[in-house]
Amino acid sequence: MKNSIQSIRGVTDILPEQTPIWLWLESVIKQVTHSYGYQQIRLPIIEPLALFERAVGESTDIVSKEMYNFVDKSGEHITLRPEGTSSCARAVIEHNMCYNTTQRLWYQGPMFRYERPQKGRLRQFTQFGVETFGMAGPDIDAELICMAYDIFKVLGVHQHIYLEINSLGTASERQTHRQQLIHYFKQHANQLDQDSLNRLNNNPLRILDSKNPAMQEMINQAPKLIDFIGEESLSHFNKLQYLLDQADINYTINPRLVRGLDYYSKTVFEWITDKLGSQATVCGGGRYDGLIELFSKKELPGSGFAIGIERLLLLIETLGLDDGINNAPDITITCESPQQNAKALLIANNIRHQLPKLQVLTDLSNNKIKRQHSRALKTDSKLIITLNDNDSVGLWYPKNNESLTVTSDLIIITISEYLNLLK
Repeated sequence: MKNSIQSIRGVTDILPEQTPIWLWLESVIKQVTHSYGYQQIRLPIIEPLALFERAVGESTDIVSKEMYNFVDKSGEHITLRPEGTSSCARAVIEHNMCYNTTQRLWYQGPMFRYERPQKGRLRQFTQFGVETFGMAGPDIDAELICMAYDIFKVLGVHQHIYLEINSLGTASERQTHRQQLIHYFKQHANQLDQDSLNRLNNNPLRILDSKNPAMQEMINQAPKLIDFIGEESLSHFNKLQYLLDQADINYTINPRLVRGLDYYSKTVFEWITDKLGSQATVCGGGRYDGLIELFSKKELPGSGFAIGIERLLLLIETLGLDDGINNAPDITITCESPQQNAKALLIANNIRHQLPKLQVLTDLSNNKIKRQHSRALKTDSKLIITLNDNDSVGLWYPKNNESLTVTSDLIIITISEYLNLLK
């Protein structure tokens, strides 16, 4: 017996019964980004490996452990993109998009990381991301946080997601803190797990993000970055807090919030939930003022965030907010016998042309009429039309169990009268 072919581990199909909630979520994202004046950019899935090695950092887990890399036929080192900010920055530089202007961009698409698959974490996952370029003040950071909040509010999850913020200061301020951090953790090396020992010299800031319960008390006593940032960085952070207070957005300052990528500076933030267990982070972002300088001589401030779509959908489903979101047809046309199929197609097209807002489905299965009706009821069809062999047409409105018989030339008029019921 031949082995069956299945999808790659950590990669899932989105089946027809799942797509309505995806479409709903995507429509909310487009609505909110449009209201803020952001424009969509569509980025390639494959990128040069060097892009992420330089931007994200070779010592990060993403670059050192999680990327899908290969050499193509021309010998170029390629990777499937693990995140979108670096790709967006590359596009802005390549196309000189910030010449005498600023940019507010958004994108959505698959990202790839080789991680241990679990609920809320996939190897191919979908991210919605927002990136801004050319604006250095805390006001754009506040705008991004407000946008994320508005998305959550429209989706109905805002009461179950909590905002944490922190400041990472500038590169020089982080370097001073880094030396103190290394010194502190070396004094407590016997309490560090293997991952933290590996990060000690290359990326000690990430040790602060460890979830190892045995290390929490020791980590809590570590030098805090906020104590090392200078007057300008502190002013930026204080202004951000003021703007969030004015926008009536609640937040908590988390001095251990560092994010996982090397390019962050000053503002960092996360929206977290207590409804998904260990996969608590639904949205993360912040400033990356030095990112463009890694690839260009120009100084160009940047700020953005990303939302994991699958994890956000998981939260929506956990809260039961997906009830009633489906792809139910407005009308299903059934046929008493196969001889009526051609007529069903013509009537369906006539309805679509004259009433274009309605979704019309024709059942051409040639099954018995009872089975066709049963199938239409399972799809939650709002109106079932039956073409009978005697050329009469039956209309059945299942919600109120109302039915009537008309002639085919009166179908459009009758359906128009039903429109108030179909809404």
